[in-house]
Amino acid sequence: MPIFAVQRKLTGISMEDLGAAQKAAIEKSNEFSEKGIPVKYIRSNFYPNNDKCTCLFEAGDAAAVQLVNEQASLPFEEIEEVLDLNP
Repeated sequence: MPIFAVQRKLTGISMEDLGAAQKAAIEKSNEFSEKGIPVKYIRSNFYPNNDKCTCLFEAGDAAAVQLVNEQASLPFEEIEEVLDLNP
């Protein structure tokens, strides 16, 4: 299944709020999967020097990833398909 990167700008976010956002992404992905729309949250990377965050999701298409993020009330700037190159 394709991997999608969700780019976010999270200016001023606390570590507590960052953890809550991650939890919301995981829970909403699980809800979608239980309803037959497979979406899997993989991981996030936060860049504290510029308040950017990249979250990776596995899904059939970008539209499902967008819906997960919208319904979890998570802001995003861009969603694009990527190659996740693990060793």
